[in-house]
Amino acid sequence: MKIAWFDCFSGVAGDMILGALIDAGMPLSYLKKQLGCLRMGSYDLVAKKKNDAIAGTDVRVIVKHESHSAHYSEIDSLIAESGLPSQVRDMARAIMARIANAEARVHGVTLDRVHFHEVGDVDSIVDVVGAAIGFDYFGFDEIHASPLPMSRGSVRTAHGELPVPAPATLEILKGVPLESTKVKGEIVTPTGAAILATVVAHFGESPLQKVERVGVGFGDRKIPGRPNCLRLLIGEGFAAVAIEADIDDMNPQLFENAMEKLFAAGAVDVTLQPIQMKKNRPGVRLSCIAPGAAKDRVIDAMLSETTTFGVRYWPAERKMLTREFVKGKVKQGGMTFKVGRDSKGRIVKAMPEFEDVKRLARKTRRPLAETYAEALAASLKLKR
Repeated sequence: MKIAWFDCFSGVAGDMILGALIDAGMPLSYLKKQLGCLRMGSYDLVAKKKNDAIAGTDVRVIVKHESHSAHYSEIDSLIAESGLPSQVRDMARAIMARIANAEARVHGVTLDRVHFHEVGDVDSIVDVVGAAIGFDYFGFDEIHASPLPMSRGSVRTAHGELPVPAPATLEILKGVPLESTKVKGEIVTPTGAAILATVVAHFGESPLQKVERVGVGFGDRKIPGRPNCLRLLIGEGFAAVAIEADIDDMNPQLFENAMEKLFAAGAVDVTLQPIQMKKNRPGVRLSCIAPGAAKDRVIDAMLSETTTFGVRYWPAERKMLTREFVKGKVKQGGMTFKVGRDSKGRIVKAMPEFEDVKRLARKTRRPLAETYAEALAASLKLKR
């Protein structure tokens, strides 16, 4: 799986995300061409290399005419009616909608009355749409991030001086894991928070097994004692995820259907294990392995098809033999064998298909155990 992980050790802002994407390899010319699909005012996009203990890219939006605030509906229409690819439009609109809903709750107004100030500026729109363009450019299977730092202090806004995190930012951060920091001042902006809250599948430690690219994007603020930048790590993630739930209040007849739904959702292995739960209740541990790309579908299936209120999941590694089916013979007739080969093509194991064994036993009217023993002996010859 192609995974992105944002290391937000100094916070996150829209321009930092954009700088990290460009530093990781997205051409500035490509970004400008895609942004040209937006019918916005006159501006220029500049990317410069910067070194502040860590080398990276600093992106600036140079507005040639005075920027102005806008209603949410105007910005949404601007993106929706652009010539951008549909997946980019949908992601950018989802990010702006998250900001708009936060503003509506903070100010106690309906969504149609939300009026952006800072986020309505051209540079903020470029940050949001540019991030969506970058994520689409790299084609990430999943995006992850570290917990976001919780700073203190205040920030000056169009509504006056407000505590940090700003009210709208704090609303966006509901449900997002945070880490305490002694930094004073705004280091997580509404735009940066909304981008990550919308696209990140999980906030926590890096899920990468192998790092292939690193991008560093700088912000404008000066933070004493540390560089104000964001790191983007791109590489291979765990190809599988283990998912499980402990259940003690479900009709046993429903487990067959749950297993079928989990397989249909993409699980490659589903098992049931008897366990003893609280209050000495007998229960069942429902476990499955799924490809990382199917994680959300499998979790949704487990939550909807069982009585559990929650699941556990974590990265899992799977190593499998290359499997193939070959035709063979035993004394009584033809037989299919499942053969497993290692990375060098050597046959590590071969097993008879049990349905074929039963078919031959019925056909010849011989004991199943004898037919199976002959099939096992034949399978050993395939390994030589």
